[in-house]
Amino acid sequence: MITVEQAQAMCLDLVPQVEDETIALEDALGRTLADPVKAKRDQPPFSASAMDGYAVGDVAQHVVLDVVGESAAGHGWDGTITAGQAVRIFTGAPVPNGAMRVVIQENVERVDDTITLSEPITDNINIRPQGADFKSYFEIPALRVLNPADLALIAAMNHPSVRVARRPRVALISTGDELLMPGGDPNPDQIIASNVFALQAMLRQAGADPNVLPIAPDTPDVLDKTLQDATDWCADIIVTIGGASVGDHDLVAPALDRFGVTRSFHKIAMRPGKPLMAGSKGPTVFLGLPGNPVSAVVCGHLFLLPMVRRAHGQTDVLPRGLNAQLTTPLPACGPRAHYMRARFEEGENGRIVTAFDKQDSSMLTVLSNANCLLLRPIGDPAKSANDRVTIYPI
Repeated sequence: MITVEQAQAMCLDLVPQVEDETIALEDALGRTLADPVKAKRDQPPFSASAMDGYAVGDVAQHVVLDVVGESAAGHGWDGTITAGQAVRIFTGAPVPNGAMRVVIQENVERVDDTITLSEPITDNINIRPQGADFKSYFEIPALRVLNPADLALIAAMNHPSVRVARRPRVALISTGDELLMPGGDPNPDQIIASNVFALQAMLRQAGADPNVLPIAPDTPDVLDKTLQDATDWCADIIVTIGGASVGDHDLVAPALDRFGVTRSFHKIAMRPGKPLMAGSKGPTVFLGLPGNPVSAVVCGHLFLLPMVRRAHGQTDVLPRGLNAQLTTPLPACGPRAHYMRARFEEGENGRIVTAFDKQDSSMLTVLSNANCLLLRPIGDPAKSANDRVTIYPI
């Protein structure tokens, strides 16, 4: 069996980058920027008032000034302020020529068309200089995953659309006679398919386009047809769930062989998730996940999501580990890396984590309560409370 790190590297080597597409800015949330975005002008494009008040020149307390105009957002005053003059100005409005500061309206007394500066002049000029946010040469680099603030920034740079990586198409195939979709009428020997819904949601959050195909029963002909259906859909990644072991009813590996898939590996030294396999056929990548619900989801975090990020063209794709302090002791780890379901929180002296007592790979209740995976490396010795460990938020 190979290690998790070896398997991750081999999975990523299989994934080609998808092509780019241009989409409207309002559709770009969570997408990966394919080309840099350059600002078309300074922001703000002019020196703007940061407050409601009066634009003035070089003045002092108690001076009396004539109000000669008004500058509002979208409607600037095009004159030049000279000695003894002021211009009524509002937040966001262009600062007139000749103005050195904006005195806030609370610090003046106005009578008709004159104002008296009633408070001492401070160092705060209440002016946002032209280009204070960004200059016309400012650029957002490619491969950034766009968040809501990024969309606002790109809009301010005057771009209505962006060039992004296409959403990788991921086909999800649950396998097994024992499975039934939610809402069905299971017989006493059947269970409800569940892990596919977690994987579908994870893929959507990662910017992929998931397609849940009908459950493939333990029949070679039907499994072969389902694989072909996924290919006809032009899936970039085909994910099978279940049937990845080597029992008499585990039919995925033989089906992939019949389909012409070149397998990179089968089985890794981890728990949960030992019977993982991966391979490719031309540009299409195949990932065989274990059928146990927790195993499938854990492998989805460690392998499938990094593959989607690599398809987007990203380079920093693997889960990022965090350091945390154990609240309770843990026994020594065996010959496989153990990704324990756990819960962490920020304590007074740093991050603390507690592993759940139950670690069975079929228990979705435990996974639902977890917010991280606690890594126990191969052969890791017993841990005491307060020892440091690595966790991966999920």
